[in-house]
Amino acid sequence: MVSIRRAKVDDLLAMQHANLCCLPENYQMKYYFYHILSWPQLLYVAEDYRGKIVGYVLAKMDEDSAEKKEKKHGHITSLAVLRSHRKLGLATKLMKAAQWDMQDTFKAEYVSLHVRRSNYAAFRLYTDTLGYKIHDIEAKYYADGEDAYGMRKFFKEDGDHAVEKVTRAVEDVSINDSKDKEEGDVTHDLDGNGNTIE
Repeated sequence: MVSIRRAKVDDLLAMQHANLCCLPENYQMKYYFYHILSWPQLLYVAEDYRGKIVGYVLAKMDEDSAEKKEKKHGHITSLAVLRSHRKLGLATKLMKAAQWDMQDTFKAEYVSLHVRRSNYAAFRLYTDTLGYKIHDIEAKYYADGEDAYGMRKFFKEDGDHAVEKVTRAVEDVSINDSKDKEEGDVTHDLDGNGNTIE
């Protein structure tokens, strides 16, 4: 059983550890603190039944949008799930949680991210599962010289967001029901496809 929940300051070391285990792009602790102090609504973790952090999403709002006269938007800084917990839909759930709060709390019109051109699995997640589109290609974006796809997903206020709102409400009800039945259990039970089990 795995729970998706908003991150707390106490989770930051475990998030950094997951980042070091999974990704070549690593950050100093002050960068995690900057995110959680500035946008606490946009950091989520996946926690297993023992309380171990097995994945996270680190996201933010673009601070330069107003100065550049761009549409208000969020950005996914980093996403990671430990190898032992992949293929459970956790990355999708973490992304959707952050995207939800970008829209609901910050009224973002779209979300952006960068992904390595060689990271085919992540590219498929973003395009096929989450609906991102390539916006541009940034040459030598990464420290090792690899190019990145700059990707964006535009939010549709009346369509996707309304459906997501209903889905989230249903999930909240099932979470509360399961809490009542088994005190102290993990909030989301996931099947092999990452769906909540009733």
